[in-house]
Amino acid sequence: MGRILAIDYGQKRVGLAVTDPLQISANGLDTVLSHEVLDFLTAYIAKEPVEKFVIGLPKQMNGQDSDSMQYIRPFVVGLQRRFPDIELIYVDERFTSVLAHKTMLEAGLKKKDRQNKELVDKISATIILQSYLETIKY
Repeated sequence: MGRILAIDYGQKRVGLAVTDPLQISANGLDTVLSHEVLDFLTAYIAKEPVEKFVIGLPKQMNGQDSDSMQYIRPFVVGLQRRFPDIELIYVDERFTSVLAHKTMLEAGLKKKDRQNKELVDKISATIILQSYLETIKY
């Protein structure tokens, strides 16, 4: 059984989260620059089996795609070309940044740490992955 890897794609940075090998828990993996993410994933997948990508799908409150999709679509095309055998699933990512900030507050992080956008992206990816895991539990 391979890991499930979640991707919170942004124009500048990409938050990544991954499950344990048994696909029970979601853990923050890293935050990488957008133009480096495919190379990072190639190196990661060479070491760890990944069976599924979960991509954060940015939606507006009315359910329509947000403007961010213009950047995510080309990334997903490149991802599918590079990893054609890995299943790809979209998960609604509305409110993940808000939840990430709330999680950081509840964890008692200082204001300076809560302003760390890389940490927010990694926590957002973890929330996306946890949300997906909750939908597949029996």
